[in-house]
Amino acid sequence: MGMHHHDHDHHGHDHHGGHHHHHGEHANENTLLWAFFLIAGFMIVEFIGGFFTNSLALLSDAGHMLSDAASLFLSVMAMWLARRPATSTKTYGYKRTEILAAFLNGLTLAVISIYIFVEAYDRFFEPQPVASLTMMLIAVIGLVVNIVVAWILMRGGDTHDNLNVRSAFLHVLGDMLGSVGAIAAGAFIWLFGWTIADPIASVIVAALVLLSAWRIIRDSVNVLMEGVPSGMDIERIRHAVLELDGVDAIHDLHVWTVTSSFPSLSCHVVIKDYTQAGDILRTVNQLFKDQFGIKHTTIQIEDAAMCAKGDMCDEEDHQH
Repeated sequence: MGMHHHDHDHHGHDHHGGHHHHHGEHANENTLLWAFFLIAGFMIVEFIGGFFTNSLALLSDAGHMLSDAASLFLSVMAMWLARRPATSTKTYGYKRTEILAAFLNGLTLAVISIYIFVEAYDRFFEPQPVASLTMMLIAVIGLVVNIVVAWILMRGGDTHDNLNVRSAFLHVLGDMLGSVGAIAAGAFIWLFGWTIADPIASVIVAALVLLSAWRIIRDSVNVLMEGVPSGMDIERIRHAVLELDGVDAIHDLHVWTVTSSFPSLSCHVVIKDYTQAGDILRTVNQLFKDQFGIKHTTIQIEDAAMCAKGDMCDEEDHQH
């Protein structure tokens, strides 16, 4: 049989030594929680405001706020679940929950944006009166809330490396545009009586919501389908291994994502001289770590004779 090697060092996904890692995680979690409460609270205000001022732009901005609140909530939940231990039936723990929830979030957003499109379509033909000053006031408060949240995320969270915090930050930036759109629409209605500005602004915001919904759905489906993580080139990985001394072939190569920023790899490496197995294993592992940033690997070492029998290899995938 081939030699199995599992390199699952538990601190694999830890950049700065255990203590700091957990501190950073808690900081990220608290930051996201604060952002969630602020945005969810104001979303309710904006929704009610949109209803009473009869402004579709406000309602669509509230829809955008909902998408932010949902993604913030998911992120916090994901961080909480990631700390729960693996069980005998779920060997990766609950890390995938975040992806499943993101998928549902994406679907919800798609539905909201489509509803706004339909509603706006009617209003293009029959513009409805809007309480423009109240609408502007609410939108201005919304803009301030978003700016505060963006500041909280930048100050307390890791907007560079933590995928959750980064996506929350991008959401909030998009949300600012929504608020600016609603303010502009309110101004046009108030100054020139152009009630059509309301559905126009709402369609622009709904398009933004739909775009983020599509991204979320696409990325979460890729993870659920065990797709290669975006930005990783499997052919480059294959060639890098084949170029190492003593390596004959590589097959059964799989790269997938467990949850955000947790790539895994497994492969079979066929070598010329089995006495070098340990050295080559070390080299291959180092290569994955340094060049491709993959720390969770399972590598099976074989020689040509084992492979020729075909009892442990997937022939179709065999590439010399």
